[in-house]
Amino acid sequence: MNEHPDFSKHANKAATAPAFLSVNDIHAYYGESYIVQGVSFNVHEGEILALLGRNGAGKTSTLRSIARVGSPLVTHGEIWLDHQPLHKMSAHQAAQAGLGLVPEDRRIISGLTVEENLQLAQIAPPIGWSLERLYELFPRLGERRKQEGTTLSGGEQQMLAIARALARDLKVLLLDEPYEGLAPVIVDEIEKTLTHIKEQGITTVIVEQNAVRALKLSDRAVILDTGSIVFDGAAADVLENDALRAEYLAI
Repeated sequence: MNEHPDFSKHANKAATAPAFLSVNDIHAYYGESYIVQGVSFNVHEGEILALLGRNGAGKTSTLRSIARVGSPLVTHGEIWLDHQPLHKMSAHQAAQAGLGLVPEDRRIISGLTVEENLQLAQIAPPIGWSLERLYELFPRLGERRKQEGTTLSGGEQQMLAIARALARDLKVLLLDEPYEGLAPVIVDEIEKTLTHIKEQGITTVIVEQNAVRALKLSDRAVILDTGSIVFDGAAADVLENDALRAEYLAI
């Protein structure tokens, strides 16, 4: 008998609503390991969604599946962005369609300055924010524009990774562990930046182990457990539900 609290009534309740980004029954594998098990959720335009769960729940795999990046291999399901079928696209085509992934390791290109990293993102259309606009949002990057990107502090590298995504014509920003290894004061700056990005109408999906901070920033939350959704609803509801947080987030 399952003695865990029953949160199933919350799961996938938004999956049939009109959405800007729609993830519809996706299944994905790493080799023989069944990682993403029929995940469905919607994200509305201009919304911040927190994608949460314990380690190994399938959060990063779901994010990589949406971005069409390498493994895991998606074997079933559909992913739509603004009426465009991401599930039929390569990672490059998904990026052109307006999807921007900021991975956990940030992937700043070694040997290039801050400005060169940003210019490389704009080498082909569709081009997004201008360098001037990016430096206005990230003054520290403007101050360090001639500095090699990999020599920046961890927080500055995170800013550069987000700025590089905005340098493209971005519709949806996917963030994988953006607060990892950063001091609270730097996390505060990143959150202010994400709030500003939301004000510009950009949709954001954030995977983050610091669940409380992610929930306070977000409009809605989806919680995964062993590759499946156990909650889909308002972020505020998770903050108010002690049993749910204890069961699936250990907080």
